[in-house]
Amino acid sequence: MAGLLNHMLSRPVVTGAIKVSLFVGTCLNAINQGSALWHGAGIEWGKVLLNYTVPYLVASYSAAKARKALER
Repeated sequence: MAGLLNHMLSRPVVTGAIKVSLFVGTCLNAINQGSALWHGAGIEWGKVLLNYTVPYLVASYSAAKARKALER
C-alpha cells in the first residue's frame, strides 16, 4: 500500500490528476449546479468540493495503479 501511495503523490500523477479534476469537476459543476449559477440561487459548496475531489482521487488512484503495474 505504501508503494501505491508513493505513486499517488508523485509529481506526474498529481499533475495529471489535477488536470483531469479541473476538467471533469468543472463539467460536473456546470451540469449539477448550472441552474443555481444562472438563476442566482445558492451554491452547495459541499457538492462543489466533491465534484473536484472525486475525479482527482479516481484519476490519481488509476494512474498510480498503472504505474505500479509497470514496475512488475
